[in-house]
Amino acid sequence: MGKAKISKIVTLWSFASEHEKLMHGQVATATLYDQMRAIRMLMAHIGENIRLMNISPRHAESFISARLASKVRIPTVNKDIRMLKRVFNLAIEPRGYLLPGQNPFAKIRQRRISLKPPRYISPETVRTLLLLASNTWWKTMIALAYSSAGRRDELLNLTWADINFDKQTVRFSPKESSSMLLTWEPKDHESRLVPIPAEVVQLIADLQTEADGESPYVFISGARLTRILSQRENGTWKPNLDLVNNITRNLKVICWRAGVEKFTLHDLRRSCITNWAEVLPMHVVQKLAGHSDIKTTQQYYLSVRECDLHKARQLQSDLLRTDTTDPKLTHFSPK
Repeated sequence: MGKAKISKIVTLWSFASEHEKLMHGQVATATLYDQMRAIRMLMAHIGENIRLMNISPRHAESFISARLASKVRIPTVNKDIRMLKRVFNLAIEPRGYLLPGQNPFAKIRQRRISLKPPRYISPETVRTLLLLASNTWWKTMIALAYSSAGRRDELLNLTWADINFDKQTVRFSPKESSSMLLTWEPKDHESRLVPIPAEVVQLIADLQTEADGESPYVFISGARLTRILSQRENGTWKPNLDLVNNITRNLKVICWRAGVEKFTLHDLRRSCITNWAEVLPMHVVQKLAGHSDIKTTQQYYLSVRECDLHKARQLQSDLLRTDTTDPKLTHFSPK
């Protein structure tokens, strides 16, 4: 191929150790965590001492087959394929441990799954939840998720400094580690400014009034932050741990009290994006949602609501209601 033959012996374990050090700070913490998780599972399957250049597509197929046999969800397996494909591409360029064309996961395709339609949470349902929410914390969380399309980690990493009460905006921005802040980076690696309604601004103000004043975070209490910082200090804190415990469980309880089918915070995000799409151009919705590709907005986040079905039904009804015996619409009538 016109390139020098690679002679350095690099094992999968040594490559993984180097990869974790080199990528620290280059990608989002959650992304690096997913990459290392996939590499460790691959090492457990084929052995950590195997030479990098000896890993073949057969090993990759065997690994994916084992993952599927373990009853792991297909989206999780597809994530493993994406992560490992990216990691081995880095082994080719820029690190030069493999020659072009030697990525064992290059031709491993992601498994096809039937996509479920995005769930839409109506404004009426949200209003009911706000009435039955147990405290101001949950009222603010639900209202902000539904009006800002914030992802779960974006909402939990939100600080009081990110809220502009006068201009009624919220900014999801990266955080650098400090004595009171945890390192965090948005999924799209960029800050985004989102407008929020006055009612949500008032809820945030009410929550700030109730806060103990010891935490710079909107949704992380001072006591919880102290425990997290203590774990960070002694090295036991991991980026995949929950900043706030039992969010999913408590949201299910609120849904049960309201008598509505359970949903997730991400369903509130999807519903917000659907609401935006009704009145805003698609490229604006894409930017507000924080998507790098507009196809993601269109494919995964726009729900077909009951009102949309009603409009489609009404359109067909109006067309079929036309009198087809009108001479202007029949070929058999005299001119």
